[in-house]
Amino acid sequence: MIPRLSPFPEWKTTLHDSAATVATDTDNVKTFYYKQVLDHFNYRPESYQTFQQKYMINFKYWGGANSSAPIVAYLGAEGPMNSPPRGIEFLATPFNALLVFIEHRYYGESVPFGSREEAFKNASTLGYFNSAQAIADYAAVLIHIKKIYHAHKSPVIVVGGSYGGMLASWFRLKYPHVAFGALASSAPILYFDNITPQNAYYSVVTRDFREASETCYQTILKSWSEIDRVASQPNGLSILSQRFNTCRPLNWPSELKDYLITMYAQAAQYNHPPTYPVTVICGSIDDGASFGSDNLSKIFAGVVAYKGNSTCKVNGPTNVSETTVGWRWQTCSDMVIPIGIGNDSMFQPEPFDLKSFAKECKKQYGVSPRPRWVTTYYGGHNIKSVLQKFGSNIIFSNGLRDPYSSGGVLNNISDSLVALYTINGSHCLDIQPAYESDPGWLVEQRKKEIEIIKGWIAHYYADLFMNSKGSQNSKANDRVEKS
Repeated sequence: MIPRLSPFPEWKTTLHDSAATVATDTDNVKTFYYKQVLDHFNYRPESYQTFQQKYMINFKYWGGANSSAPIVAYLGAEGPMNSPPRGIEFLATPFNALLVFIEHRYYGESVPFGSREEAFKNASTLGYFNSAQAIADYAAVLIHIKKIYHAHKSPVIVVGGSYGGMLASWFRLKYPHVAFGALASSAPILYFDNITPQNAYYSVVTRDFREASETCYQTILKSWSEIDRVASQPNGLSILSQRFNTCRPLNWPSELKDYLITMYAQAAQYNHPPTYPVTVICGSIDDGASFGSDNLSKIFAGVVAYKGNSTCKVNGPTNVSETTVGWRWQTCSDMVIPIGIGNDSMFQPEPFDLKSFAKECKKQYGVSPRPRWVTTYYGGHNIKSVLQKFGSNIIFSNGLRDPYSSGGVLNNISDSLVALYTINGSHCLDIQPAYESDPGWLVEQRKKEIEIIKGWIAHYYADLFMNSKGSQNSKANDRVEKS
């Protein structure tokens, strides 16, 4: 399975308070809808169909068009945008910026063909659901916003996290006339077409747990064979079902193992302060006496610490979200991120098999994925030698405890293509809401991002002034010649 890319974890009864990630400043946020074209790249009659694309604007901080104050645009990713995320407000005050939030096509209210049911009907309607169409949408919306607010001279900085971070970096490269710069948080743009080793993601998950506790790591490492051993016994699946308080009886040991793999990966990817889920899980595994001293009792103690003890765990009611449905299509089309499990992890090996993956996609949608399209369309191979020739003004921010950082840009490409990473950071942590309890290294990361963007904007205003001065001199010369 390809772990979900998102700035925000998709869990409910865990350590994360998802309500903290959305805006509460509704008085200053207005919702609008843009009449978006279905297909930006063809001229067939059906390409001209339109749909309503949702975007929101926070006017609270904006210095106005007369001062050419910047526009900071948050690019939506694989989920609905019911409320604008609070995390990018730290970029508003220093720049007196207009904050814009644009929902990704096929998510939330931005659904073509009149309904979600019709849009997801088959590959013919889903065929317009891809990253290239999405960033073309964003270009159209931003050009529209600059026009209606007479902000033609306002520089645009695009921001995104995870998949949205990839979109932000690609947007800057594809639409430099629209976006003057980009902050790409936890954007694994190098996890395509085997640029990054397939086992890199789960190697980082393993490292996170091992650094938290060697004992915890060893317990998890040994648990898989123990699950297989118990499952092979008479009534073994029933024993495992009782041991792990499953919502329905297990039919296969893989159901339990997949659940645990996902839990450990989520905990590592979103190992945010101050709760640090990896530490919490390992603390309970190492001190699992409350459920028993055997291996699986310790593992269950980690599950309870992470998920709580009030409800059943594995095989629970399936709440298939629109993100689940949408991301499944995206990974079966252009977002083919080849993540597998190698021999260097705390998990049982499970290499990524492109042939079987493509077969499943073909079976479900009737079309095959294009695993090399991202590197063909956006690039990725030899990224330093390529981008330093023409790219500029992108911050690639990462936290090295995030498994997806293994596919990110971790070294500066040039003076203005900058890699910022924190050793203890996790997925998209820099664009999460800021709190007084944030560790110093996180506060410093955000400060560095602001300083870099300040430098970009200072250059922009200097060029704007010089161009304006040159234009005035040219007009003056014209008047002299005419007189």
